[in-house]
Amino acid sequence: MEWTDDGIVLGVRRHGETSAIAELLTRGHGRHLGLVRGGVSSRMRPLLQPGNGVRAVWRARLDEHLGTYAIEGGTRLRAAGLLASPHAVYGVTHLAALARLLPERDPHEDIYEMLERTLDDFDDAGGAAVHLVRFELAMLSELGFGLDLHNCAATGETTDLVYVSPKSGGAVSRTAGEPWRDRLLRLPPFLRQGEEGANDWSDQDLQDGFQLTGLFLLRHVLEPRGQGHSDAREGFINAVIKKRAKLGAISS
Repeated sequence: MEWTDDGIVLGVRRHGETSAIAELLTRGHGRHLGLVRGGVSSRMRPLLQPGNGVRAVWRARLDEHLGTYAIEGGTRLRAAGLLASPHAVYGVTHLAALARLLPERDPHEDIYEMLERTLDDFDDAGGAAVHLVRFELAMLSELGFGLDLHNCAATGETTDLVYVSPKSGGAVSRTAGEPWRDRLLRLPPFLRQGEEGANDWSDQDLQDGFQLTGLFLLRHVLEPRGQGHSDAREGFINAVIKKRAKLGAISS
């Protein structure tokens, strides 16, 4: 068995004296592990960093075997830049934890491409937070628990959707939701379909987005597996808010 594919490094663990087991999210073969001989060498360590894009050849005698990776080279060596920002370090760790929720060796090309775009846009803390919320939303959909944010669950309206029902995961319009606003989740502008100003967000909007996706991830995906949110998720949110506050103080 042999195939060649592009992959994003999710994590690496040492194996024996000189080798490592690399976990990649590949474009065409999903989340896949493989043994990298010499994976802890000075030549391979810079490549096998979480967040990096690599070109890998996987070989095994049988498909169900762990197999070995031959890393042909890096396609997007992001790790050094990501390590320069606390929010990015937390973000990469959290994204890897989310990707591990996917079944092993099951292709998810849309998630792969979305992960690439998210990793490529960590320079702006607020923008990175928006991308991460959207990635969590996409993961919910990929795992079979997608939210219906296109029309009002109560009236069928497709405009002025500002709330989400914590029970059904359906959007609720401003008019229909007003009597129960204290019981509903806020739908931040950047998740509203076609709304002007969807690229402008406040810290409250970002927190509302994480509250929304966090609730449904915990209920439908994590708790049934006996898991909770990763510490990196909370670290990312806090780092983003601190960085935005610091930038705001400088600009004022």
